[in-house]
Amino acid sequence: MTQSGATPEFSVRGAVDLSSLNRPTAPPPGEPGGAPDAKGFTVDLTEETFPSVVAQSAQVPVVAVLWLPTDAESAQLATTLGTLAGLYEGRFLLARIDVEAWPRIAAAFQVQDYPTTIGLIAQQPVPLFAGNHDASAIQGVLDQFLAAAQANGVTGTLALDAADAAAAQLEPAEEPLPPLHQEAYDAIEQGDFEAAIAAYSKALREDPRDTFASAGLAQVSLLHRTGQRDQQSVRAQAEQSPADVEAQLAVADLDVLQGQVEEAFSRLIDLIRETSGDERDVVRKRLVEYFEILGNEDPRVPAARLSLANALY
Repeated sequence: MTQSGATPEFSVRGAVDLSSLNRPTAPPPGEPGGAPDAKGFTVDLTEETFPSVVAQSAQVPVVAVLWLPTDAESAQLATTLGTLAGLYEGRFLLARIDVEAWPRIAAAFQVQDYPTTIGLIAQQPVPLFAGNHDASAIQGVLDQFLAAAQANGVTGTLALDAADAAAAQLEPAEEPLPPLHQEAYDAIEQGDFEAAIAAYSKALREDPRDTFASAGLAQVSLLHRTGQRDQQSVRAQAEQSPADVEAQLAVADLDVLQGQVEEAFSRLIDLIRETSGDERDVVRKRLVEYFEILGNEDPRVPAARLSLANALY
């Protein structure tokens, strides 16, 4: 291992599929029976604070546990790791990453299941172990990890006060949202999608280059379209009427909402090839909305853009 390297790149959205897992649950952190709250030598990461902790691994080794806080196995592991972090008296920082709340961090580490524990030394990931284990086994792995850190010149330690200060510094000050964005957010919180659409639309009229408003408008429009629809009837109608553009758009909306993105892209690109004029333009615009929702960093988007261009021309 060398000290050269860079922060892992976010590669896809949603690398960990939690929908099919049925495992024992635990109370949330801080409640009896759950993992302890993040304090001392333990911090909970977000996408904003993740780069700071990666950078910090150049001075102090970092042990990152990718977990689901209310999963019983994850909670047991996080409890054990938190106890060990205290016993090692600051020789490493324990960073907890909620894979459901921050799936792109899990994607950066190419993690497909949880809990998984990964070390960081000088900004380089070091696989440690998957699943939960007893404290003595984990301690043996930690000893090897810290020896590797020392061999690479990463020998810093955290004082308890310094660890608490570092955790506080990791929490970024929240920037206030622009007024129209806040208006849209408040409307979404109240379930008023029409008001949110109006706020985002007004923001785009004021600044057509407002990419956050554009993505927000696409997302809330999708929620508004699908909110009152019965899934079974929508899918049945699409199957019975393959040439019905509105029926195909409706089922594509459901596919995107349920994470079946490739199916939605394929359906609408096929529809582009079979339509013309205004109908074709309606389908094209819906695809562009999906691209806005997913973002260009999603690897499925550039491929779909190319397929769309081929279908159009």
